[in-house]
Amino acid sequence: MRHVIVRYKVKSGQAELNEQLVKAVYEELHEAKPAGFKYATFRLEDGVSFTHIAFQQGEENPLAAIAAFGKFTENIADRCEIPPQVTEMHLVGSYQLAD
Repeated sequence: MRHVIVRYKVKSGQAELNEQLVKAVYEELHEAKPAGFKYATFRLEDGVSFTHIAFQQGEENPLAAIAAFGKFTENIADRCEIPPQVTEMHLVGSYQLAD
């Protein structure tokens, strides 16, 4: 299983658009229901920082098949003050989160 965290900070005035684009990804994920995939996005207290956490079984990232995710990533560099930083995580322990 692959565990990833992605963190970034959007420019002032871009948080609402970013959140709308993220929500569109979740709408499509709820329809597609990819097996072996857990995903969550958080908007942090500062209102402009976002964190995405993904738990993925298998080699293929289900987000690649989500059209809304393509739209979300399309102009992300233009929206960001600090670009997305992807970090691979190694599970030490979990309670009903990353089973």
